[in-house]
Amino acid sequence: MRRGLLAVVAALLVLTGLPVRAQKPADVLDWKAPTTLNTYLLQAMHRQYTPRAAELAAAVASAAGTVIYQDSVRARFRRVLGPLPLRTPLRAQVTGQVPRPELGLRIEKVVYESTPGHHVTANVYVPAGPGRRPAVLLFCGHEPEAKATASYQKTALLFATNGFVVLVIDPISQGERLQMTDAKGQGLARGGTTEHTLLNAGATLIGTSVAAEELWDNVRGLDYLLTRPDVDAARIGCLGNSGGATQAAYFMGLDERVKVAALCSYVASGERTLELTGPADGCVQLPGAGQARLDVPDWLILFAPKPLLVLAGRYDFVDYTSIEAAYAESRRAYAALGKSEQMSLFTYDDGHGISQPKREAAVEWFRRWLCNDPRPVHEPTLHTLPAGQLQCTSTGQVNTAYRTEASLAGQHQARAQELARRRPALTGAALAAAVHQQLGLPKPAANMPVTAETRDTLRQNGMLWHRLILRRPGEPPLPVLLLLPPGSGRCAGITLWLPDQGKSAYVDSLALWQACQRQRTAVLLADLRGFGETADPPVYNDPKYYNAEYRPAILSLHIGRPLLAQRVLDVHTLLAWIETDDRLRGAPLVVQARGRAAAVALHAATLFPAIHRLVLTQMPVSLAQTLLQPTRREAYSSALPGVLSRYDLPDLQRALGSRLVLTGQ
Repeated sequence: MRRGLLAVVAALLVLTGLPVRAQKPADVLDWKAPTTLNTYLLQAMHRQYTPRAAELAAAVASAAGTVIYQDSVRARFRRVLGPLPLRTPLRAQVTGQVPRPELGLRIEKVVYESTPGHHVTANVYVPAGPGRRPAVLLFCGHEPEAKATASYQKTALLFATNGFVVLVIDPISQGERLQMTDAKGQGLARGGTTEHTLLNAGATLIGTSVAAEELWDNVRGLDYLLTRPDVDAARIGCLGNSGGATQAAYFMGLDERVKVAALCSYVASGERTLELTGPADGCVQLPGAGQARLDVPDWLILFAPKPLLVLAGRYDFVDYTSIEAAYAESRRAYAALGKSEQMSLFTYDDGHGISQPKREAAVEWFRRWLCNDPRPVHEPTLHTLPAGQLQCTSTGQVNTAYRTEASLAGQHQARAQELARRRPALTGAALAAAVHQQLGLPKPAANMPVTAETRDTLRQNGMLWHRLILRRPGEPPLPVLLLLPPGSGRCAGITLWLPDQGKSAYVDSLALWQACQRQRTAVLLADLRGFGETADPPVYNDPKYYNAEYRPAILSLHIGRPLLAQRVLDVHTLLAWIETDDRLRGAPLVVQARGRAAAVALHAATLFPAIHRLVLTQMPVSLAQTLLQPTRREAYSSALPGVLSRYDLPDLQRALGSRLVLTGQ
């Protein structure tokens, strides 16, 4: 490949920018291509879960088998969670009280540190009178006001008026715990669910998740409860609604101190939910859960045979048929352990949320098992308080109330810096091996055959493009446009273009292709999976997640095959096909990549020496930049779990040396 063509291409990119015209004639696939990637990922997920049904059926045939299955789930759960922090001083403070004499209780405003300098705000509902009482941790769903939400206040009040100490915790990014704020405490993201989704992208890079960090806040909340003289450590329960029920499920599956639990508006097959509605907010996602064959019923099975109540609304957007199936599946473990009566399903004809009938059923359940009192519970009129009266901090936000608050964003940055200091400076084969291991590519990739299906030709602006579909067993087909130089014989060079907007955005770039024709350089315009023709439709990717391909990115993390890694395999597919074509084999290869495809191409060039030159446009500065700028978009497209313990993008750039050209930064 001569440097003249490279200079022309780079200059045109810088001067003209990205071509914006996209024409359907450039499409190659003859089916509804936007469904391709999601269908592929769902099929992969279902294959991973297929053995689970047989494993569970064999396990629940006996009590001993059920216990073995529980031990396996627990080990896989802990592996997916990753390491949790060490216990450090809680430094708990009661910052105020709200008397509720008309109900015979008081509400304490409590702040504790789950990790040093990281403050958790909570309310404790305390019945009047001496002695130790049973205690309940109440985990909030995704309501912005968190502990001050009316339904959670009423739930806590009903429990407290029935003799329970109740701890209601503000989750990360809700209530008084926004993690990304300006100097006035105003959130920098679109909302709480957006914030913890963005934070989760950064957490993924350092080998953890917001779900794990939220879990640790809750573990330390129980640690705090057990320091109180009014709490009976032998009688601890937990419950949650919606996203709070997810917290409760993870919590009760890990913390053996919990004796009774209730889950509201949550219990359904995670596999089925991902198929029906797609991924939810970042705080409920556990990367690798699908690969580990962990589904929602497993958290319930892990809790067996302790008393567990499932609360459901028949008209909830959480699929009720799936709720029934998940309940039945979990109850088989209770039956195998001889405790069928200790699991129950309460259904009410309403929708999502912990309504009065569900609250009453929950309190009845906890009184039955923690107080040996089966009497029915009836909720009186319960007046709630404005959020300001329940506020624990002086300013209403931990980020402004505590001058040196260790926010999650700050903790993630500090952890990334620590990993950068500790990781070895890898080069050559050692770096390639680390990248290969990080991406989890098949070994050896070269042994998977690649075939090309020639569709037809497209004449565009005088250029004759060949429409090709490249196929590799077990992988989505790749749509490619091939432009050959005039005449016969071998090509002098090859330019492989990988634009994240798709090949249609470039097919009209006449000046580029004329330059290639003069240089007798073949051009391949390729759509890697999820780009161009196979891009996931916007309707399935809520803009609040700040990622145009959130659904496929999260599904990919769920099955343990990050989207970036899959796309690197697509690049290898293209390289493998080039070696099967007599006109192209052995010609110097330049790869041009842009935007979300740039990090893909960088990884590919590190692994595949066949790439002679790499030209990247709009290349991210680093993956660690996601932690420095947590509100940036498209972070999940390049998310690799724990990657910053091995390398970052600048390490790959340095290793490529003169093979790499960066443009349009």
